[in-house]
Amino acid sequence: MLAIISPAKTLDYKKPLPPVTPTAIRLPDETDKLATAAAKLGPKKLSALMHISDNLAQLNAERYKGFAELPERPALFAFAGDVYAGFEAYSLDESAIDFAQDHLRILSGLYGLLRPLDAIRPYRLEMGTRWAPRKSDLYAFWGSKIGDLLGEDLAAEGSGDILNLASKEYWHAVAKFPPKGARIITVDFRENGPKGLYFNSFGAKRARGMMSRWMCEHHVTDIDAMRGFDSDGYRFVADDSDATTWRFVRG
Repeated sequence: MLAIISPAKTLDYKKPLPPVTPTAIRLPDETDKLATAAAKLGPKKLSALMHISDNLAQLNAERYKGFAELPERPALFAFAGDVYAGFEAYSLDESAIDFAQDHLRILSGLYGLLRPLDAIRPYRLEMGTRWAPRKSDLYAFWGSKIGDLLGEDLAAEGSGDILNLASKEYWHAVAKFPPKGARIITVDFRENGPKGLYFNSFGAKRARGMMSRWMCEHHVTDIDAMRGFDSDGYRFVADDSDATTWRFVRG
């Protein structure tokens, strides 16, 4: 089984790293094309494309201009958003990190598909950005490359099962060209409230990270065993689930 998560806008390149060995990204030519093209856009264009503040646009314009000189950091320890707060990578032991390297994948607008220890540089480029060199958007730029690489990873892993814990924006890059023959389960996290079940975006992001961590802590390779996930009060609800979507409810 491979679990798939989204990246994060928030990055952390300052926190001391545990003793891990970084690995090389696997789609370097595509990443270089994107970074080189983005370096030509300038702050105003980046601000308009990414819907970010002038300060953030200036920061990312500078990043892309000097991209090759930026520091590198394993992806799992570079992203610091809600999913990664739920994952809590720094408190995992070595065997769990090794398991993550083999069974967890991170989608990225700039890097395509990342393993947890793949070394990345600071960037901002969301998959839904309507821009790409010589293409209409990043979905068109990546085409089948992400799905193809994911298919290779599935073949190496052996199960053919994918646990989709990514956002719709990022999963769309896989859904257009999914690995052939893969069994794909999408997880839907809900919470109980006064008016019934509802979707909590913040809670769902953290839950995606917690479920990924639970998989790595327990070295789960059988996708059906993931229905036992129970962190933070979540439970699998069979009556609200089907062959392609599993619902977990808290509260």
